[in-house]
Amino acid sequence: MLGRLILRFLLGGTIVGAFALAGELFEPKRFSGMAGAAPSVALATLALAFADHGGDYVAVEGRSTVIGAVALLACCATCVVSAKARAIPIWLTALAGWAVWFVVAFGLWAAGSAAGVPR
Repeated sequence: MLGRLILRFLLGGTIVGAFALAGELFEPKRFSGMAGAAPSVALATLALAFADHGGDYVAVEGRSTVIGAVALLACCATCVVSAKARAIPIWLTALAGWAVWFVVAFGLWAAGSAAGVPR
């Protein structure tokens, strides 16, 4: 267990460093901050899952990661648009963002299940 955590730490740190290096090479400089943390942790987790469970398992997990990312983008867009409308209370903005995330995430998951994509 401890060895697995150390491996995840080292692998995640290496990938975060690679994203930070890419951020230094390209514009905007915020690239490394925006793209560094979550994708690198996801890549490390998927690499370890591949070693433990194989490609079919990782394919399902990778698809779920992409669905979650698309839903998070929709949530963030909802929050930005709602927050710009000063008449909407912030708690309602957050609630709307969560609702959009839920609808998009589970809608995409259901669409994939209806299309016969394995869970």
